[in-house]
Amino acid sequence: MNLNYDFFRIDKTLKPKKGRLLISEPFLQDAYFKRSVILLTEHNKEGSVGFVLNKPAKITVSDVVEDFPEVNAELSIGGPVATDTIHFCHSLGELVPNSVRINNNIYWGGDFNTIKSLIKTGLIDNSQIRFFIGYSGWGEGQLERELSENSWVVADIRSWNILTHYDKSAWKDALNNLGEKYKMWANYPENPVLN
Repeated sequence: MNLNYDFFRIDKTLKPKKGRLLISEPFLQDAYFKRSVILLTEHNKEGSVGFVLNKPAKITVSDVVEDFPEVNAELSIGGPVATDTIHFCHSLGELVPNSVRINNNIYWGGDFNTIKSLIKTGLIDNSQIRFFIGYSGWGEGQLERELSENSWVVADIRSWNILTHYDKSAWKDALNNLGEKYKMWANYPENPVLN
């Protein structure tokens, strides 16, 4: 009997664009991207930029940036590119000059000194900003090639809060929001040999 169902083929109804998520397929073994959820902050014909949302670094910004005000904001590992740089996404909008709007309430980057000042004066809390070490980047055509190899599922953010949801359960949660087929992926063992 033949099934009219391909468990491993990714439905490609959504295209990558700024403000969408990339969710890795369960068999991707790359150290940075294994079971990861990435927010795309830029996508055009020259390439793509994004940040891994579910790889906490277990340190704070104050631990790695000199003269940064004390704030209980954990860093996440944003990706393998420029791991000596700090990046941030926030919900502060126009309050932070030079921010890039990602969607209705998420912004990327902006003036770092303004961020420091807002933290010092208590005008930012942890639910409004996320910090990343490094970023994820793809050159021209690279992400499209990976999508054609079924390495990623493209998803809308929906109500998923990228500023506060960043632990290991984020990958499963993101897949569970995509329907029955992807719920099976979410429950697939990380190492099937040990199952």
